[in-house]
Parts: sequence; C-alpha cells; structure tokens
Amino acid sequence: METEKQNQKELLEQQGQDYSFEQAMNELEEIVSQLEHGDVPLEKAIDLFQKGMQLSQLCGHKLSQVERKIEMIMEADGEIVKKPFDPMIEESGDSVG
Repeated sequence: METEKQNQKELLEQQGQDYSFEQAMNELEEIVSQLEHGDVPLEKAIDLFQKGMQLSQLCGHKLSQVERKIEMIMEADGEIVKKPFDPMIEESGDSVG
C-alpha cells in the first residue's frame, strides 16, 4: 500500500513537470465534460475518471506549492512572517497583520 502511494506521488511529480496548472485544469474540465455527457463506454469512463483524479491531485499539489511560496514571500521587519493566504481577505482589500 505504501509503495502504491509512493508510485502515485512519483507519477504526480512526473506529470507536474509535463503540465502547467492551466493545462491540467483544462484537461480536467474536458474529462468532466465527457463524463457528464454520459455517452462514454464504461471502461473509457473508468480510465477518464482515474486520469481526472490524478489531474485533480496534481492541481491541488501545485496550489499548495504556490500557497507556500506566498507565505514565504511575505516579509516584515526583515524576517519572514508566515501568514496563510486567505483569498477572502485579498478580494475585500483588507490587510492582514
């Protein structure tokens, strides 16, 4: 089981080098569209679902990386201050801290 998780992680990292976030999201949207129409044979639907799950995990991983970078970039008084990114605060224009 642990080996399977490691293989999945390696596959995601490999795919991450091949896909930008936008490319992965576009492909994921295409897969969702195909599955929603329901005219896909069962075996192909399973393959599409599996690929969609991998792309979803890849997108989540890329977003987590970006969030960590945002936290590290925020500096105050010459020290890195970890402030979690909150899109609601960013949209309203309020500042944190």
